Amino acid sequence: MATTQGYAPVNGLKMYYEIRGTGRPLVLLHGGAGNTQMFLPSFDQLSRGRQVIATELQAHGHTADIERPLRYEQLADDVAALIKHLKLTEVDLMGYSLGGGVVLRTTIQHPELVRKLVLVSATCKRNGWYPEVLAAMGQGAENAEGMRQTPMYQSYARVAPRVQDWPVLMTKLAEMLKREYDWSDEVSRIRAPVMLVFGEADSVRTAHAVEFFELLGGGKRDGGWDASGMTRNRLAILPGTTHFTISTSPAMVSAVTAFLDAT
Repeated sequence: MATTQGYAPVNGLKMYYEIRGTGRPLVLLHGGAGNTQMFLPSFDQLSRGRQVIATELQAHGHTADIERPLRYEQLADDVAALIKHLKLTEVDLMGYSLGGGVVLRTTIQHPELVRKLVLVSATCKRNGWYPEVLAAMGQGAENAEGMRQTPMYQSYARVAPRVQDWPVLMTKLAEMLKREYDWSDEVSRIRAPVMLVFGEADSVRTAHAVEFFELLGGGKRDGGWDASGMTRNRLAILPGTTHFTISTSPAMVSAVTAFLDAT
């Protein structure tokens, strides 16, 4: 499938994006230290019948870093600015892991831009992650060198405009991810339909997945024979998947496309 690539001048960034397909727009965000290649096996299916706009956040992938820290709120404003730059009035948003937190903040801060929201392996508060995951998140530049043998670094090195910025990215991510957050009150006020997707062995606590869904009004009562007890929000916990396999899982793509296509 043909891909259009470009850079949007937003908030001091030259924010990279690539577009595939035609139809209703879906803005897609990668996870921490990742890039658009994270969703590569899923692109074709996601692009059937819709326009997928995969973008890369500050200091990630093709998007060079600038002199400011990484913060969910600022990254969310960047995404909103990209949507406006592309002259889109209402989009579906989908984000994985850190990208899920960013699109959640985009929906909270810019609700007028969002039709539907999909969050894959993301939390609405910091303690939604398992303790060992939180401990790993706090390790920044000291782990940068050791990660040079990983597929994550190799993917970064293939496209980054300044490969020497890898330790800077890892340090900024650690500083960002050590900050406490709890967006529960704001989540409960979201009006766009939301789908939450998790792996059964995710980095997100299963109890938090249920808590998150309940904040959205789900899981409060029996759905009933006529489904009258269901909300328009959805929760999927996918068998046989982890935080590191869910982004390319055919089951994830199937569940998400059904949600996005539903009227």
